[in-house]
Amino acid sequence: MPQTPEQRIRASNSAAENPDGRYVIYWMTAARRSSWNYGLQRAVERARDLGKPLVVLEALRCDYPWASDRFHAFVIGGMRDNAAAFEGSPVRYLAYVEPSPGAGRGLLEALAASACLVVTDDYPAFFLPRMMLAAGARLSVRLEAVDSNGILPLSVPGRTFSTAHSFRRFLQKNLRPWLEEAPLPDPVRELRIPPAGDLVDDVVVRWPPLSHTQLASPSELIGSLPIDHSVSATEAAGGPAAAQGRLASFLNDRLARYAEERNKPALDATSGLSPYLHFGHISAHQAGRELLDSEGWSPASLSGDIQGSRSGWWGVSANAEAFLDQIVTWRELGFNMAHRESDYDRYESLPDWARRTLAEHAEDRREYTYELDQFEAAETHDELWNATQRQLVRDGIVHNYLRMLWGKKVFEWSESPEAALAVMIELNNKYALDGRDPNSYSGIFWCLGRYDRAWGPERPIFGKIRYMSSANTARKHRVTEYLQRYSA
Repeated sequence: MPQTPEQRIRASNSAAENPDGRYVIYWMTAARRSSWNYGLQRAVERARDLGKPLVVLEALRCDYPWASDRFHAFVIGGMRDNAAAFEGSPVRYLAYVEPSPGAGRGLLEALAASACLVVTDDYPAFFLPRMMLAAGARLSVRLEAVDSNGILPLSVPGRTFSTAHSFRRFLQKNLRPWLEEAPLPDPVRELRIPPAGDLVDDVVVRWPPLSHTQLASPSELIGSLPIDHSVSATEAAGGPAAAQGRLASFLNDRLARYAEERNKPALDATSGLSPYLHFGHISAHQAGRELLDSEGWSPASLSGDIQGSRSGWWGVSANAEAFLDQIVTWRELGFNMAHRESDYDRYESLPDWARRTLAEHAEDRREYTYELDQFEAAETHDELWNATQRQLVRDGIVHNYLRMLWGKKVFEWSESPEAALAVMIELNNKYALDGRDPNSYSGIFWCLGRYDRAWGPERPIFGKIRYMSSANTARKHRVTEYLQRYSA
């Protein structure tokens, strides 16, 4: 069994491992899956080496920011799949959903009181880093955070990248050995450890996990929770099973036209994986590996001297290369920022040139200005923007090209760039299934100049920030069907 790379493991507290503990805990917080998961793999390794049972705790608070039916339903869908995946294995899986604010307080500490150590997921965004540090301070045993976020470990670069080109160059020089590493597709397969049995029964009496019935039909449970019921669940099912299906359909049906059609709103050529990547229901390792396998790729396919170009390095088809640039370069660029910069989600994190040009044009006259409630209700003068906002509210997703336009217009129609940023973050994080994610923050901040360069000619309001318009979008792409689909 291959070992989890040391570059992906870090201690989150100063407590020691307790070899006399009764079991190992994997606290599943970000990589919510039983496959291709370095966190789970590390917990399996320690349980096997210590000869101890393994307990997996997947918990869901009810008071996290923007908690709603939409996100709870998506996560519980994953819990259902995980329960099925662990059934029949020696792993004791606990799916706990907090019924009221604070009801889950003490659960992890109670389990950890009899544990050898706790392994969890290392995720750099949203409230998870604070939650992990707070938990580590309360635990009397070692808490390990394991990075299963992307193909390149977060610890490897050692610096923050300001452009996709510079990060791509770094990847082309340093990624190859990590392409030959991957977490196990099924780390609990044929696992030989003692079963947990009734070791945690005293804990689950106080904090009862979800039953099979609640996992299969969670609507009544979700309806009883103190969360935002105005943001309803979408038709998209959450969970690793749905994620696997989405990946398979993309590779089989849409990859062949990805490079040419992914920016066309009327055509369904995108992967649709971003919500599943965000909630950890699928791994970037798996998506990348299955894509490369479908291309007949080997490490020998890599080009030696590309110098940051978007094409030519991988040695695969143009469609595969375009997708890899999104899921590796652009996605992991956002994780690099969130991991290294604590202000990644604040206005001050924008590059100097962008803040300077935005300040110079802060007083420019806006022909239209809207408040948050008007944006949220899709009550602007622009029907394409309104349709995009309706898609976000109804479906929890927005076509990737229109999402850029959406952000640019919020900026143009807000009283200040700071106010625009607040609106974008609020609406994206409240409604988008892939919101609250490093990659999602990259898209929002790109609208204000992050990872971009100064553009000319200089314009009112935008200054040197890249400009986009609904009229140009409608000329470049067919949007009639899209407008009809998301009409008022």
